[in-house]
Amino acid sequence: MNVVKTKFEDLLIYTKNTYKDKRGYFRELFLNKDFNKKFPFDVMSFSKKNVIRGLHLQLKKPQGKLITVLCGKIFDVALDCRKTSKTFGQYFSIILSEKNNTSLFIPEGFAHGFCSLSNNTILHYKCTNYRDQKSEIGILWNDKDLKIQWPVKKGVLSAKDNDNIKFSQFKKLIW
Repeated sequence: MNVVKTKFEDLLIYTKNTYKDKRGYFRELFLNKDFNKKFPFDVMSFSKKNVIRGLHLQLKKPQGKLITVLCGKIFDVALDCRKTSKTFGQYFSIILSEKNNTSLFIPEGFAHGFCSLSNNTILHYKCTNYRDQKSEIGILWNDKDLKIQWPVKKGVLSAKDNDNIKFSQFKKLIW
């Protein structure tokens, strides 16, 4: 496994080994020894092409997330919402896919979202905390102040994500 640091503290890119032969391939998705975190909660999502999910975070019980694409391809975004961070309000984006076998660890305090770039996209999330519906909040994916370079102009969103707040409103909540 290869680990690449980013300019964001604790936001890490993991590239894992793939062992191929005539039958297909074998991959190790997670090795506990590579993380100084506990992951008590695993979830997965299925998305069609151009579906946008996010940007989501939990305020009271923040979650770190290890994101792995099992099938398909996504444009993945992590927005730093840690008010004491030197990269507060900045975002990181990366293409994650089944083919590139790359995972992203997003630490607690980041909002997360993605756009599915293919049909039948399946994501696996390992989370450092359980879901806490009462502290969930969403930041508008296309907030012009964030300047995120999404690969689509108009995505397919849930009603809940259509009602997400702007980052300026989020800042007022946490200050």
